[in-house]
Amino acid sequence: MKITLLLISKTSDSRLESLIGDYVSRLKHYVPFEIKTLEPKNRGTQDAETLIKQQEGELILKSIPASADVVLLDERGKQFRSIEFADYLQKKMSSGRDLVFVVGGPFGFSQDVYDRANGLISFSKMTFSHQMIRLLFVEQIYRAMTILRHEPYHHE
Repeated sequence: MKITLLLISKTSDSRLESLIGDYVSRLKHYVPFEIKTLEPKNRGTQDAETLIKQQEGELILKSIPASADVVLLDERGKQFRSIEFADYLQKKMSSGRDLVFVVGGPFGFSQDVYDRANGLISFSKMTFSHQMIRLLFVEQIYRAMTILRHEPYHHE
């Protein structure tokens, strides 16, 4: 079982990349984990939002193994407290299927990606930049792992 965080476009902030890298290296002690970044190409300006969502959707769907459990980070998704997210993650991992979390582009996901998803998670009713959500999500996966192992990272 492996966890993948699938992203649209790289971050250009080296400070964020460094922090994300720190959590990724910590996570590898608990579970096989990788971040995979997809780089879509611009395909024109006519109805750009629809074209961009379609192109990103095609890239996302090609990058997901057929047997993977897919969870989209989406504003309409279920919100969790950290302990609840750890329980959710434990249930997903116990299936033995690879788990792919997806952060879409600025226009969201195409309908085809929603159709493929097995679930939606929301971090907050607030909107975060695609750059920041990467760091927040990787930290929450790490936090969940320490909760599941009863380690002293999370205090509640």
